[in-house]
Amino acid sequence: MATKSSIEWTESTWNPITGCNKISPGCKNCYAERLAKRLKAMGQANYKRGFKLTLQPQMLELPLSWKKPQTIFVNSMSDLFHKDVPLDYIQQIFDVMKRAYWHRFQALTKRSSRLAELSPFLEWSPNIWMGVSVESQKYVYRIDNLRRTGAAIKFLSLEPLLGALKNLDLSEMDWAIVGGESGYGARPILEEWVTEIRHQCQNQNVAFFFKQWGGTNKKKTGRLLEGRTWDEMPEKAQAITA
Repeated sequence: MATKSSIEWTESTWNPITGCNKISPGCKNCYAERLAKRLKAMGQANYKRGFKLTLQPQMLELPLSWKKPQTIFVNSMSDLFHKDVPLDYIQQIFDVMKRAYWHRFQALTKRSSRLAELSPFLEWSPNIWMGVSVESQKYVYRIDNLRRTGAAIKFLSLEPLLGALKNLDLSEMDWAIVGGESGYGARPILEEWVTEIRHQCQNQNVAFFFKQWGGTNKKKTGRLLEGRTWDEMPEKAQAITA
């Protein structure tokens, strides 16, 4: 059975790698770190090392056994382009994604420089979506690195959004996900930051997805923006799937 996800923009998760370390302010209240500690305490075998980076080769071919086509978030509990993940292991993950052609895979990284460096050595099958996280203006350069890759679908995770993002160059981007931080210690998000990003997406023909306001109780704050939900998906993805 696939590992069903409660994340609004995907359906399932697949973790051939677990564990990570913090590299920028968006990592401060990492949900994956909190979850890994709980799973270790529960005795889950894949998390016996807690949140230390761990390759999980026994999980590599799992999506091939999922016959129902679905959208799969790759490494929700890690970062595919962490410096300690060998290139040959990343290539094995890409090979599985290519062979599991009936699924759509969403990979997301904050380590965009390594992503751009390794992109020429990876086979970007059409069902692989590649994204970068950008939490504030300081990290907009990650978008430029994403542009240098061979991914057919390129997307942005602007979450947790920690400040305004102005004058974004969204050329070659297909999708932008925006969300506030949730859970204990969640930092605030302003509506004007969100609407400004939405306007930029509309002006540059990029699909806009608003995930959540977040806060300590994300169910209470919800995900309505100006009275409605925003669940746009990349148009190009429909063409590739058809």
